Amino acid sequence: MTFRVPFNPKSTLYTKKRRPGRRLRRDAGLTLIELMVVVVILALLAVVIVPRVIDRPDQARAARAQSDIAAIGSALNLYRLDTGSYPTTDQGLAALVSRPTVAPVPQNWADGGYLERVPEDPWGRAYLYLAPGVHGPYDLVSYGADGRSGGTGADADITSWQGE
Repeated sequence: MTFRVPFNPKSTLYTKKRRPGRRLRRDAGLTLIELMVVVVILALLAVVIVPRVIDRPDQARAARAQSDIAAIGSALNLYRLDTGSYPTTDQGLAALVSRPTVAPVPQNWADGGYLERVPEDPWGRAYLYLAPGVHGPYDLVSYGADGRSGGTGADADITSWQGE
């Protein structure tokens, strides 16, 4: 009994081996000039884009602080739905991570907590939390780059009531 293998033109048995003196086709790769043109184009794009990105770290920090405040605000709202009230100023934002021990101790506190950890603002300081707040049921504030109330530009306060 003999087995016949079907003909496969792509099989290595049937392909022609490259002769040592045979040249590659001219369009088989990129020339040095083409590579240099690509490098120059990429360099020009970097010169135009990088300064715009590098000049905006303060705006990026402010956007992150606004995002953090929104996330903490969502966790505070879930806390209120479960417990019936927001954490007090004495309980602070730590009440979102672990069950408060300071009165009033909530009965229906979620077992997993509401946040993994309390984030710091982009400048490495704790967010200021006040409940009841002056501007709403709670106030969340980051004092900006200078760490003091007020200011403009990078030093401006980022608050939970700004978008209202």
